[in-house]
Amino acid sequence: MNSPADATLDLVFLWHMHQPDYRDHGSPQVGAGETAIGGTEAGVTGRGEFVMPWVYLHALKDYSDMAAHLERHPKIRCVVNFVPVLLEQIEDYVQQFECGQFRDPLLRLLATDDLCCLPVADRNLLLQACFRSNHHTMLRPFPHYIRLLDVHTSLAKEGTAALDYLSGAYFSDLLTWYHLAWTGEDERRKNPLIARLMSKGEGYNVSDRRDLLGAIGAVITGIIPRFRALAARGQIEISSTPQTHPLSPLLLDFAVARESQPDAPLPFTAAYPGGLARVRHHIERARVTHAERFGAPPTGMWPAEGALSQAFVRHLAQADIRWLASGEGVLRNSLHACGIDDPRAAFRPWALPDAPGTTLFFRDERLSDLIGFDYAKWHGRDAAQHLVGELEAIRAATPAGEKAVVGIILDGENAWEHYPYNGYYFFDDLYGMLAEHTQINTTTYADILEQGVTAALLPKLVAGSWVYGTLSTWIGDVQKNRAWDLLCAAKQSYDRVVLSGRLSESAAAGAAHQLAVCESSDWFWWFGDYNPATAVAGFDRLYRRNLRQLYHFLELTPPTVLDQPISAGNEGPDHESVSGAMRRATPSGR
Repeated sequence: MNSPADATLDLVFLWHMHQPDYRDHGSPQVGAGETAIGGTEAGVTGRGEFVMPWVYLHALKDYSDMAAHLERHPKIRCVVNFVPVLLEQIEDYVQQFECGQFRDPLLRLLATDDLCCLPVADRNLLLQACFRSNHHTMLRPFPHYIRLLDVHTSLAKEGTAALDYLSGAYFSDLLTWYHLAWTGEDERRKNPLIARLMSKGEGYNVSDRRDLLGAIGAVITGIIPRFRALAARGQIEISSTPQTHPLSPLLLDFAVARESQPDAPLPFTAAYPGGLARVRHHIERARVTHAERFGAPPTGMWPAEGALSQAFVRHLAQADIRWLASGEGVLRNSLHACGIDDPRAAFRPWALPDAPGTTLFFRDERLSDLIGFDYAKWHGRDAAQHLVGELEAIRAATPAGEKAVVGIILDGENAWEHYPYNGYYFFDDLYGMLAEHTQINTTTYADILEQGVTAALLPKLVAGSWVYGTLSTWIGDVQKNRAWDLLCAAKQSYDRVVLSGRLSESAAAGAAHQLAVCESSDWFWWFGDYNPATAVAGFDRLYRRNLRQLYHFLELTPPTVLDQPISAGNEGPDHESVSGAMRRATPSGR
């Protein structure tokens, strides 16, 4: 029997990559007096237009850098979780670069030859969008970019008419710097073009912009193949999430929100119509599309927001999902309900009696949040040494005969803009230390299962998520519940129309896809006064636009209630608030 002194610790990093579907899949009519996302006028958004740029920007900066860290450190193993709807959008961008026809307005403007006579809507879009970032790490390190902001700020004080003095040269530099600021650190170090453009600083012409556009296309085109190659050589396990990131426990039963919060207010509608069939659909679509992209269905899943319920776990087990991961708060609430006190519970795998064949792993809340929120303020090497020291302390405290399994799970995209150099030095030091460590073994959940691990029995699972161990981030608030009721009404209309059989095959397919988009957890997450007002207003508009479009696919007139914002008082401009929004901050400081 091993003693704690010579026992090893299994460390699983799970990097979760996700963005909701930002595409306009038709030509919905925007409500009276309302402008579309990005400031464009109602009705001008074309089919398939991207109304927010976060997919390609995160691919350019974060997904690219996360792959590069692993490529530089081949001894490091981890799990990378890709939500299918994100991969679908990355593939969409790849097609745009291949044909040169851009349905993302920022890329289309970057490719535009002459920026001197832009329509007012395009000028406004650039001024709204191209300062949206973490100003401390992504704008202030670049004096030429700061000057562009200072010019805009100075003119804006004189009123909108003063902004008419901004020239095509200004917008050329603004577009170029915005995209340069969103390039990954690894790309800056290895691509001479990026270095040349950053050194030039100003006076960017159409040739510069086209060169930059080509470099962006090369990075985005390489994202999925790079992660596929990492998986093929056994360095990473690629896991998945139900297709469009739905809050599946709530689709199955709104009442599970009260398992962790007995007094939680619920939507007016008693239950989501046909929720069981929808959950099964999202699970199966994820399995099928994952197999198409990576050669086999996923072994495991990180459910949307780490949200689990006992019924949901049973359905995942029936779909041959062999492992699941969730938040430590879910485990803590479940053990408390069972009268179990186990301070080391998160360091071992668990299983439910009615979900045979599926093992549950839980996120180490403290260590994950140190990376997500605290280490950005530290020197990279100090942060890496501190994390390794914390892991060594867990290993040393492991009882004889046991092996600790530590799960560090967080978004693989949103924290890094808060780090200097997009976290390059932190990862270089951390991965370098772990690669040489003899008692900390970086691994994957699939490999742990292959070793024949014995899971402890969890008699009961209390429904919850990785945020507080509850579902309060997605239900229980007046605005969140209203958003659910609007979706439930749309789903009832969907069921009536689809069952009637009167839709054409293409309209039915469009409606089915649009319904899945509307079921994403992200829309409900954003409602609430703890998020930046500008971001809430934007996602409110996009959610209602998606619901309207569902009615259009059903050949029905959308209800007028969709013309009214679900949130109120969220329209003020705020450049730097988007930094917090991009990080998807939760009440606990995420």
